Amino acid sequence: MTTRSATLRLLSVNVGLPTVIGMRGNDPVISGIAKQPVAAGPRRLGSAGLEGDGQADLVNHGGRDKAVYAYPAEHLPSWSAELNMICGPATFGENLTIEGATENDVSIGDIWAWGDAILEIAQPRFPCYKLALHTDRPDLPKRLVASGRTGWYLRVLRPGIVDPHEEIQILTRHDAGVTVLQAHLAGLRGRMDPPDVERIRGLAPLAKAWKRRVTSAVEA
Repeated sequence: MTTRSATLRLLSVNVGLPTVIGMRGNDPVISGIAKQPVAAGPRRLGSAGLEGDGQADLVNHGGRDKAVYAYPAEHLPSWSAELNMICGPATFGENLTIEGATENDVSIGDIWAWGDAILEIAQPRFPCYKLALHTDRPDLPKRLVASGRTGWYLRVLRPGIVDPHEEIQILTRHDAGVTVLQAHLAGLRGRMDPPDVERIRGLAPLAKAWKRRVTSAVEA
């Protein structure tokens, strides 16, 4: 499996700090999902993510395997039509709105270079209720999962200075060739044959949290 290009265009780089995004019952919900595009100019990408970005729930969001969230711009026109709303950069709470690859083009363990930083694809995204609050679409998390248009998380192997106007270089593609879409399907009950699920679960670069999700899907 190969990407359509050895480089990926950054349509937008987005960051946001935790803020109240709505209510759940009588309780305010605080999240970093409401991101905004950043202005041009370099900023630091550390092991925990981009400068100016943050998460409220550090148990389920952020961390080494979810330092950066990328989402394909190719999906935005379809979502706009399906949801009857304008879906642009940061609609899905992503840090990187990219152009040039989707979940079926990139693989777990692929290595990217962005500026001085080196990143590795770690897992698909599984959305929570905060996406529904952020977009005011209660059905969107389930639709995202059903569609497989999930985007993916990357870990930062080498921190560095990055620039929103720089392209991302695809340095290496993992030999196993397990696409993000395949990893997503392995985390859903009954969507893949058991031998394929076991192969994906044993993939070294796959995030531990996603390996647990795959295990739960197999044992459910």
